[in-house]
Amino acid sequence: MSALPASDPAPDTQPFVVPCRTLDRAAPLRWLRLGWADLCRAPRLSLGYGFVLALLSALIALSAWHFGLLALYIGLATGFVFIGPVLAVGLYSISRQLGLGLQPVLGHCLREGVRHLKELLVLGIALLIVLLVWARAAAMVHVFFPATDQPGWRDLALFLGAGSAVGAVFAFVVFAASAFSLPFILDRKVDAVTASVSSFNAVLRNKGAMCVWTILIGGAVLLGFATAFLGFVVLLPLIGHATWHAYVETLDTGVWPRETGPGA
Repeated sequence: MSALPASDPAPDTQPFVVPCRTLDRAAPLRWLRLGWADLCRAPRLSLGYGFVLALLSALIALSAWHFGLLALYIGLATGFVFIGPVLAVGLYSISRQLGLGLQPVLGHCLREGVRHLKELLVLGIALLIVLLVWARAAAMVHVFFPATDQPGWRDLALFLGAGSAVGAVFAFVVFAASAFSLPFILDRKVDAVTASVSSFNAVLRNKGAMCVWTILIGGAVLLGFATAFLGFVVLLPLIGHATWHAYVETLDTGVWPRETGPGA
């Protein structure tokens, strides 16, 4: 059996959790500036991805509006698990190629998504299960809804408080597990479990910066909805490119061997 290359350390020498750097609260603003620079350097590819993601979001929303929760679950299964991660990896690939001083190529972006499809599906299905449990938990919270025709403010506060608490827990789990895991999977030879646990650890150790990042993402999502999904054409690529720079600045992945690709 041939020895592993010096640049590829043996699997048992790699820690289960990737070390992370300490971030200041202004870090998310830097990520957005770098993400905007990437979008401006590759506008056609970035906005093309943005258009597809915006269209996917609109189709899921319209299907849920017309056909109810079943359509929402189907949309999540097809969009979030099978299509969304591949498209997101395309945005990270654009930033990665730009960081290597190359002109981004659509074919390579697509190949990156297909090459990492196994780990992306593992991560996507795990997050989808969390989202579906979240939906079921949200339905169960209605047991706290006041049964009277004119409920008092205390009854309403109990209902809203229970719903918000349950939603916050699930939202945190999804965000923490996916904040850095997808670009990590693209950039390094790592499994979905290690990528998710490392992302979770980095979020917990940088709560201030992650709170700012969450607010910025939430604001972008609200702006996208306020513009009837048109804003997503620009906002989703911007967030995608910024997420790549967030991963580069946050996770210390030097122990993990790089994935092969242009310039590698």
